[in-house]
Amino acid sequence: MSDDGVTVFVPGHVTGFFSSHPHDDPAKAGSRGAGLTLSDGVTVSVSPDGRSRTTLNGSGIEVEPVDRVREALSVSASVEATTDLPLGAGFGVSGALALGSALAANQAFDRRLSENEVVTLAHGAEVRSGTGLGDVVAQARGGIPIRLDPGGPENNRLDGVPASTRIEYLTFGDLSTESVLSGDTERLTAAGIESLSILTKSPTLATLLYASRRFARETGLLTDRVREVIEDVSAAGGEASMAMLGQTVFALDTGLSDAGYDPAVCQTHAAGANILDEPPSPMAASEPPRADNAGDL
Repeated sequence: MSDDGVTVFVPGHVTGFFSSHPHDDPAKAGSRGAGLTLSDGVTVSVSPDGRSRTTLNGSGIEVEPVDRVREALSVSASVEATTDLPLGAGFGVSGALALGSALAANQAFDRRLSENEVVTLAHGAEVRSGTGLGDVVAQARGGIPIRLDPGGPENNRLDGVPASTRIEYLTFGDLSTESVLSGDTERLTAAGIESLSILTKSPTLATLLYASRRFARETGLLTDRVREVIEDVSAAGGEASMAMLGQTVFALDTGLSDAGYDPAVCQTHAAGANILDEPPSPMAASEPPRADNAGDL
C-alpha cells in the first residue's frame, strides 16, 4: 500500500435475527434485529486508480455496493480487500466492503463527510444493491449490537448486549441474501419482531442465541445440516444458532469444540470499523471537497 492510500478494518457481522423494513429512502430502509461483530473481518485499502477496480484476496470481483460508493463520492479508486471469512455465508462481507471503501475513500480523497454520513452512504449502497439491510450499521458500531430501528445511523436507535465472548463458527455453504430479501418477507418480519421483543426484555448472550434459534425455526430458514450441528452443541451443554443469511453455525465460547467439531475461532469485536492507515496530507484540492451526491445513490 502506498503512502497516498488509506486502509480500514471492518469487523465481520453475524446476524442472529432480523425483520425487513423497506422504504423509498435507502437511509430509512433496512432491518431491525441483533447479532455479533467479530474480530475476524475484512481489511479494505483504497488508493487512486483510474481503472476503479475491486479485488478480494487478490482476485478481481464485481461488488455493486462498492461501485455505488465510488459513484456517490465521485472517486476513481482501487479497492483492495482481504478476508479469511467465507463469502455468502452470513458474515456481512458485502457490508464490510461497502463500509470499508466508504470510510477509506472519504479519508483518502478528503471528502470530509462525518462518520454518520459515511455510514449512511455505505448503508444506502448496500440496501440499493439488495445485498444486505443492517450489517453496515452494526459493523460501524461494533460489540453485540441491537438495532431497534431500521435505516442508517441518523434514523436508527442502537443498543447492545453488554458482553464479550469467544465465538466459534462452521460454514456449510452460502444462502442467497438477494433471493430471501426479494421474496415474501411477511413471515420473516413477524418472527424477527417477536425475537427482538424477547431480547430487549432480557439483553443477554443466552437470550440472543435463544431468540436467534427461534427465528431460524419460525422462518423456515433452518437447514437440516445446521439443525443437526446446533442440536449437537446443545447436547454438549453449549449455545449455538444459525447465521442470517448463510448455512453457518455460530456458537458461544467452546460450544462447537465441545461438540466434537473443528471450528474457526475468533472473539466478539468491541470496536466498530476503524482506519488503520491514512495519507499524511489530503490528495484533493483545498476547496471544501464534500460529496454533493453522497445521498443520491
